[in-house]
Amino acid sequence: MTMDRIDQRAQELMEKTDSDSRTRIYTGPMEIVVSVILVGFTLFELWANITGTLGAVKLRASHIMILLCLAFMLYPTYRKERRRRVSMPVWDYVLCAAAVFCFSYILYRYDALARTGRLNDTDVRVGIVCLVVCFEAARRASGNLAVIALIFLSYFAVWGRYVPGTFGTAAFTLKRVIKSLVWDTIGILGTGSGVSATYIFIFVLFGAFLKYSGFSQFINDISLTLVGRSPGGPAKVSVIASALMGMINGSAIANVATTGTITIPLMKKTGYRKEFAGAVEAVASTGGQFTPPIMGAVGFVMAEFMSVSYTKVMLAAAIPAFLYYLSLLWSVHLEAKRLGLSGLSPENIPKAAEVMKARGHLLIPLVLLLAMMFMGYTPLYAAILALFVTVPVSWIRKETRMTPKVILEAVLEGARGAIGVGISCVIIGVIIGSVNMTGLGVNFGNLILRVVGEGQLFLGGLMVMVMSIILGMGVPGVAAYVIVYAVAVPVLRGVGATEMAANMFCLIYACLSNITPPVAMSSYVASGIADSNMTKTSLIAIKLGIAGFIVPFFFLDNPVLLYGSTEGVAVTATLYAFATACIGVLALASGLSGFPTAKDPARVTALRLFCRAMLVAAGILFVSPSLLTDGIALGLIGLQLLLGRTLLPG
Repeated sequence: MTMDRIDQRAQELMEKTDSDSRTRIYTGPMEIVVSVILVGFTLFELWANITGTLGAVKLRASHIMILLCLAFMLYPTYRKERRRRVSMPVWDYVLCAAAVFCFSYILYRYDALARTGRLNDTDVRVGIVCLVVCFEAARRASGNLAVIALIFLSYFAVWGRYVPGTFGTAAFTLKRVIKSLVWDTIGILGTGSGVSATYIFIFVLFGAFLKYSGFSQFINDISLTLVGRSPGGPAKVSVIASALMGMINGSAIANVATTGTITIPLMKKTGYRKEFAGAVEAVASTGGQFTPPIMGAVGFVMAEFMSVSYTKVMLAAAIPAFLYYLSLLWSVHLEAKRLGLSGLSPENIPKAAEVMKARGHLLIPLVLLLAMMFMGYTPLYAAILALFVTVPVSWIRKETRMTPKVILEAVLEGARGAIGVGISCVIIGVIIGSVNMTGLGVNFGNLILRVVGEGQLFLGGLMVMVMSIILGMGVPGVAAYVIVYAVAVPVLRGVGATEMAANMFCLIYACLSNITPPVAMSSYVASGIADSNMTKTSLIAIKLGIAGFIVPFFFLDNPVLLYGSTEGVAVTATLYAFATACIGVLALASGLSGFPTAKDPARVTALRLFCRAMLVAAGILFVSPSLLTDGIALGLIGLQLLLGRTLLPG
């Protein structure tokens, strides 16, 4: 398959799975109009976040109004609509006018309503139209999420009152529903839209500027210098590059479709099976959503929900993310050893000194971002400053210099990229508002407590894992976490988990829905690019990402692996748990792969089933932060050594 055909196939898959790839393409005056609005949107967001002169509600209402207009302009009414156009359909002009009128009315009326708390008939009618236009925008931009939100809304407004027992609700009036979902800050004007108007927009824009400065090429080159010569080098390059890009753009599907068009064919050419190549890319791209320092912007949402600093969230996520990628890299290495693959030839690998000289300066914005956050500045302030620094930094070298045209392209791509996620955050307000008003999260938690019993963290976590994966299927990372937060986090808190552990647990499993059958969007796109069987690719992806499925259960019971999340935990305890967990995920990957390496590569042979089972058991026991389990695991590893096997790399 030629590269042009691969790119075309990736685009087709993206259009099937990701609504952001199905946007209209205008020509003529309308193209200029849309571009002007996108630039204006960016300037407004920068002004509002830098000056802080708008109140929270007014910023959110203005943000939603512009988001809705852009959604109606850019997203087609139906899937098979002709994408290339010279103008919008008439009904989209009507929808844009309705969005502008409704949210202008909210901006005008909100202060008076905040004082009295009483809605008049006009307020209710405007609120109904607001919900209609928000749902229509979400239907186009978010698909499944709009359906989920509609189910929650109907439960809140209509049929919840007819449900007997625990999940029955009061009979809410139309005025109460509209007040909660439109006029209060628990609905569409709530935290979701607030985070979209601040962190998400700024960091999506920052990611676009990094991309156009040449940072993507720098990531690829530096990955080649690090692991390109080792066995199976191209797959390891894919892991590192996809992880770094995934944490910046926050979309596993988009990351697979962009980086996968290069890495998957290269892995297949090197000698990896096509299912394995697709699975590696899917797993690597998915993990970027919970990998510090940026975490695809979802970490900022988590920090906002928990009212803690982002630095605390970032430090807590560091060890689980490292274990996830360590396990993946080791699995890739074992597969390369099994197949007898070598690394890339030296002439195909750039020298580290040359890479750093040519593009190393592009690290300055990221270093500045991290330094400012560790110094105590807010992530928003740090991101805005890093964004503005990116342009002059790119001028250091002629090859990376951002011209006015390139800057404009970065602005347009960044603003476009924020629309789909922003609409998802807005419609999530309907879900959160419905859950809060009906007490669904609390009631569900009470039900699970009655079923599994208080303190049963494992059983409660198992149920929440399934729930998080189901709720996260086909939904962007940020949106998936917010949905799961509203429903599942209270359940884990009820069975005794700490707040950080409960949030991190739900985040990781919501993200892993991207590689979990039957939906497995990342695996679907990766298998399409690799021209492989989707089911086999997804199953291999689960095996490669096994650390992500296991580690959360251990920090749920003992959050020592979440650095800094629990007061009174010594650094030495975390370091010890981290070291044993590293051994654990290596043993786990070795047992599942069945081909551990040896000092002498000629001794690499398949392990018998019994030996593999011992390795898996030892791996799980090592991940558990306990001296007893570590001792048993050491005994199992010792037995392996007695059988003439070794886990030392070749």
